[in-house]
Amino acid sequence: MEELLERNRRRPEVIAQVRGNAIVGENQKSEFLVRGKFPTPVDRSAVSENWRRRGYSCGLFVDPPGRCWEDFVHATNELVTVVDGRLEMEIAGTMLQVEPGDEVFIPARAVHSVRNIHTGTSRWLYGYD
Repeated sequence: MEELLERNRRRPEVIAQVRGNAIVGENQKSEFLVRGKFPTPVDRSAVSENWRRRGYSCGLFVDPPGRCWEDFVHATNELVTVVDGRLEMEIAGTMLQVEPGDEVFIPARAVHSVRNIHTGTSRWLYGYD
């Protein structure tokens, strides 16, 4: 566990790396991504209320540039919305670039990673059902 935590604290040498089937950019669609689901600037209370009605919790992560959370798996579904900054997410081999207001769905038991590719701090909401 300590090794996993330490690995996630280091800044990656290469921020974007294709290891799966596709990279989903600004104008592309994915089964995991809803572009512009929430208006910007993102209102945390509005997202929280929306997710609560859908049976999800709502918490906040604040990550410095280069922060990576690699190869996580949860027993529940997860939602992610960027408040500030920009994330790269990899879900079951699909790479996504996520902007403020976008909503990402991570299915239960899907291997996924989150990387802050913004030049500054990224703030993002997450919730589990």
